[in-house]
Amino acid sequence: MELINTLQGLKVCIDTSPFIYFIERHEKYFKLLKTLFTEIHSGNIEAITSTITLLEVLVHPLRANNKSLAERYREILLYSEGLTTFEVFNEISEKASELRAKYSIKTPDAIQIATAIFYGANGFLTNDPVLKKVTSVQILVLDEFIT
Repeated sequence: MELINTLQGLKVCIDTSPFIYFIERHEKYFKLLKTLFTEIHSGNIEAITSTITLLEVLVHPLRANNKSLAERYREILLYSEGLTTFEVFNEISEKASELRAKYSIKTPDAIQIATAIFYGANGFLTNDPVLKKVTSVQILVLDEFIT
């Protein structure tokens, strides 16, 4: 799989959508993401994200009062081997402001990408092609790896 080969031995920051696709077993993306998360769990790929991901993934389960789904998200984001979820500190907020000013991207995206940059990720995995305009880190769009 091209995505796995691209990320092998690297650090990747993962946006919210790949987590949703994986946890909720999205038909189009699940197979690829299962392989990715297996590689992360095995220590072959280092993964990070920010607490913005936790905020975003919990909204739907909380609205639907789906406590088990909310707990699955918490479990993966906060306790998975090979994945670190970082809090949003002042330095990340400042970098996110710079990214918003330069690229006119949304605040959550800017925070996620700032997290990637601050913690030295080699790439940022998303499914939002609009973010490819950001040149501060390699933007990897999930759809581009689906065959």
